[in-house]
Amino acid sequence: MTKQSKPDDSLVISYMGLRKAVGFIGLGLPFGLALGKLVFDGGGLQSTMSDYYHSNMRNLFVGSLCAISVFLMSYWGYDRIDNIAAKIASAFAVGVAFFPTTPETGIISPQERVGGIIHITCAAGFFLTLAFFSLFLFRKTAPKPTPQKRKRNVVYLVCGLTMVASIALIGITYLLPSDASIRSLKPVFWLESLAVVAFGVSWLTKGEAILED
Repeated sequence: MTKQSKPDDSLVISYMGLRKAVGFIGLGLPFGLALGKLVFDGGGLQSTMSDYYHSNMRNLFVGSLCAISVFLMSYWGYDRIDNIAAKIASAFAVGVAFFPTTPETGIISPQERVGGIIHITCAAGFFLTLAFFSLFLFRKTAPKPTPQKRKRNVVYLVCGLTMVASIALIGITYLLPSDASIRSLKPVFWLESLAVVAFGVSWLTKGEAILED
């Protein structure tokens, strides 16, 4: 006799698929920005991922953040705190997308300066909220978790700590002198990319693309 699916099975599958989609967006965004600019515009890496807003990769940058924001706005977790955190992260993602970072060159207007401050604030809030998901919300477990769930919890822990460490190091980088030699290596871009990849891996794991039960 063929096993019948529960009425909400298709909804569960779709929900897991959305989690995976968001994970893939996070995982691919740094590479898409860097390679896209290299292929279509030439030149080396930008100093930060946000600087790609001022390049021909603007649509990819803004579009990816908007897609993530829409998913987070529609996300419903197990508890009320999951839902609140998702809505906060969604708002931060919109702020990052629509308040661009201040350009590296040229005269900066007061409006651009204020927008840049909002952008940095939203970016930090976005990453910290995502780290909160990985470190606390995703690691919630039943009294007797499966072996795969225990492994997933390790992945969440590593991803969350990676995001927090990346944010802290970015803050330290901004305190360095403007002529520090390390700035030529684009440390903020690499640290942001590491945080975004950690976010992607965490959500792919939550969608059970990794370590599925």
